Amino acid sequence: MTVPTPGQNWAAAAANGPLIGVLALQGDFAAHERVLRSLGARTRQVRVPADLDDLAGLVMPGGESTTMTLGIEREGLAEPLRALAGRGVPIFGTCAGLILLDREHLGLMDVRCERNAFGRQVHSFEAELPVAELGQPPVRAVFIRAPWIREHGAEVQVLAEIDGHAVAARQAHLLGVAFHPELGGDTRLHARFLADVRAASVA
Repeated sequence: MTVPTPGQNWAAAAANGPLIGVLALQGDFAAHERVLRSLGARTRQVRVPADLDDLAGLVMPGGESTTMTLGIEREGLAEPLRALAGRGVPIFGTCAGLILLDREHLGLMDVRCERNAFGRQVHSFEAELPVAELGQPPVRAVFIRAPWIREHGAEVQVLAEIDGHAVAARQAHLLGVAFHPELGGDTRLHARFLADVRAASVA
């Protein structure tokens, strides 16, 4: 990934960056694109299976998981997404995107999520959240009708918890968080994901 030096144009730097897909069936996918581009990546909105071609990584954003699941079924994306993960392409799921990764949806991560675990929209909140792999300071995490991870398998590494509930986890090249890192003003999780992309590309 190319990182612009002071005075260098971000758009020019991104022209040589990794191509990251952002699932764009529903949710605030544009905010993820802005963060990824600010970090030197190129982005492509993913709506149909052909949009997955040649991607170095994929972000599955927040939104409404039922609506997103119906969109995946309608567009025939489920098996192509599983194939993408099977090739070792890094995937980053946030909020509803984490739900889509779980056992009961795409079955990519060995986790089971509980939807709206913290309550309805009026119970949305922000928290200073320590996240393993990122160090200090804590991440400003924005939780909006957020899930948590109710169960997980032995290969899943929990990266962050709130009140004993797992809200961020990794399984090999798959990263999932229950909050919206694209809204908190902290780009470290996206940068960590792009580091996974670079490592996968080298491998």
